[in-house]
Amino acid sequence: MASIKKRGENSYQITVSCGYDGTGKKIVKTKTITLESSLTAKQIDKEVQKQAVLFEKEVEDGTYLDGGKLTFAEFTERWIKDYAEKQLQPKTFLRYKDMLDSRILPAIGHIKLQKLQPNHLLQFYNNLEEDGIRLDIKYSVKPEFNELMKQRGLRIVDLSRSAKVGTETIRRIRSGSSITAKTAEKLCKTLNVKMDTLFIKEEVGHLSGQSIKHHHRLISSILTNAVQWQCILNNPAARVKPPKVEKTEASHFDEEMTEHMLTLLEEEPLKYKTMIYLAVYSGSRLGEVAGLEWSDVDFENNLLRICRASQYLPGKGTFTKSPKNDSSQRIITMPPLVMDLLKEYKAWQNEERLKCGDQWQDHDRLFTQWNGKPIFPSTPTIWFKDFRRKHDLPDVKFHGLRHTNASLLIGHGVDVQTVAKRLGHTKATTTTSVYSHFLRKPDTEAADKLQNLFSNKKDTSKQA
Repeated sequence: MASIKKRGENSYQITVSCGYDGTGKKIVKTKTITLESSLTAKQIDKEVQKQAVLFEKEVEDGTYLDGGKLTFAEFTERWIKDYAEKQLQPKTFLRYKDMLDSRILPAIGHIKLQKLQPNHLLQFYNNLEEDGIRLDIKYSVKPEFNELMKQRGLRIVDLSRSAKVGTETIRRIRSGSSITAKTAEKLCKTLNVKMDTLFIKEEVGHLSGQSIKHHHRLISSILTNAVQWQCILNNPAARVKPPKVEKTEASHFDEEMTEHMLTLLEEEPLKYKTMIYLAVYSGSRLGEVAGLEWSDVDFENNLLRICRASQYLPGKGTFTKSPKNDSSQRIITMPPLVMDLLKEYKAWQNEERLKCGDQWQDHDRLFTQWNGKPIFPSTPTIWFKDFRRKHDLPDVKFHGLRHTNASLLIGHGVDVQTVAKRLGHTKATTTTSVYSHFLRKPDTEAADKLQNLFSNKKDTSKQA
């Protein structure tokens, strides 16, 4: 049973015994509550008894968290188990776990939760701005890597099995993507060559302001839960401002370059041409494009339904998930030229299915591997990178096609609310924030129209 002791005028200490530890010492949990002074004696007694029962149950169930004794690391462990693993998307959870394990917990994990102050966080953010703080040392691949694979007649799948490196990772390496030191070491060991023969170590710099802001948001989110779970009274991260992040224009193709790129696609494989057209004309995210199924295409009404995304995570492989948020599930009207391209592509895919015969695995996906299995989510990214290099196009990544879609719509006077709905943004303010640079052009044109309108009238009156 919980015992109750009056501490101050309106405060009470509740104590629950939890047996004895290995040395025979009695284990007790205590909690102090403060009640409103306006309560009557009867109300106070009722509330204290209620809180005592609740506290005793928390202790028995093992759900009570003592903010005075818990370190930030210990609370984070509980936060991961009770919140993050259940509520966060897999990719988000993996990114948060990496930030916690690599930098946040080594720096502030030892501090008691109730002792954590804004100055601790400020010092941590200042450290993140120093050169050499990055832990993700990357290695750039040399041309010798592809040449060596060709000389030895190595297939991607063969190297993948021998080095225990994913086939998708090797594909990215072959297209010029950077990799971690661990992956580079595995490959070099398997190929029996020195690291500097195939890879170049990239310079280690400091974290960007945006990365530091992500660390701040994660810490603040964890501490917000600590407040909600009554472990601390307030959130120290709420009194700290992370480094200011300079807003940059979202990378995209302008109208002229988009037209040039679409022209170049006429000479490319139909599958990849269709991917790019869908990305440009729908503004869909990479995972949304990779996750499209034929049941999502309404040829009769020229509609495209976005209701799933394909994603890849190390250790988990390729999997299907719901889109980023509720508003991401949407139906987009597509122009007839894209629907005609989809019909042509569907006919081509049906021919490929017949060629494969029993080897074809029918998943109803638009974009598949040779045997009908869903494509790796990064395949469009890798192909588009090679395509840009081949035609000397600006360095706009696949996600930049989404930005291209938004910039073209806004530039041609489509209202922000409609653009937000097509992109799957929860609020139009998100669209306004991300594409503020693009919104200036229509705004300037509107000002020019007003200038011309009244200037013309003034000039006419003078002539009269």
